[in-house]
Amino acid sequence: MEEKLVCCKCNKELVPQKTEFQYMGFHFNTDLPRCPECGNVYISEELAKGKIASVEMELEDK
Repeated sequence: MEEKLVCCKCNKELVPQKTEFQYMGFHFNTDLPRCPECGNVYISEELAKGKIASVEMELEDK
């Protein structure tokens, strides 16, 4: 059984929504769990240390 993510602020279940990121003038979109009420986004440790860190390093090298 998959554990559901819940917003700490609104106590609402997070739902996947397209989320825009901006870094060093670059924009990219990805679907992330987001609160339907307040818009808070959940970024997992795996995503932060993996894909986001990789993209950050590539952009800084340019």
